[in-house]
Amino acid sequence: MPNIKSAIKRVKTSETRRAHNASIKSDMRTAVKKVEAFVANEEMDNAKVAFTAAASKLDNAARKGIIHKNTAARQKSRLAKKVNA
Repeated sequence: MPNIKSAIKRVKTSETRRAHNASIKSDMRTAVKKVEAFVANEEMDNAKVAFTAAASKLDNAARKGIIHKNTAARQKSRLAKKVNA
């Protein structure tokens, strides 16, 4: 544990941010898996609705810097391909 006041604060804030980022990333992954599950079960109406939500979560994560913007674009592209196929 650090002794310097600013370092102690840094540990606390970085732990809080890590937990927050993990929760956003988890929501994003869950949304992506939902789309893939609907596509696998050939429920295209549900897949399209879920895709909209997943794309939003991917964009949100990219905007916050949790994932790279190109990663978000690539994942959205691949999901769209699956939904439209």
